[in-house]
Amino acid sequence: MSDAKPVIKADATLDLRGVMCPINFVKTKLKIEAMETGQVLELLLDSGEPVQNVPKSVKEEGHKILEVKKEDGHFRLMVKKGC
Repeated sequence: MSDAKPVIKADATLDLRGVMCPINFVKTKLKIEAMETGQVLELLLDSGEPVQNVPKSVKEEGHKILEVKKEDGHFRLMVKKGC
């Protein structure tokens, strides 16, 4: 058996590197609202406040964080749109 996780395919990507709080969440919320339930949004966020606040706010809106990965100087989040 393989321990490899299945690759999560994003339906859309939003690059919010360099975008300050709370504007990054406002842009995230607008993008998610334009998507269909069950679709996946890939977010690119800076470390610090953005990666601390945006996932928490996304969960409060009823969406699911599928994955958080640290990459070169930023984070990649996969968000599944809830109802």
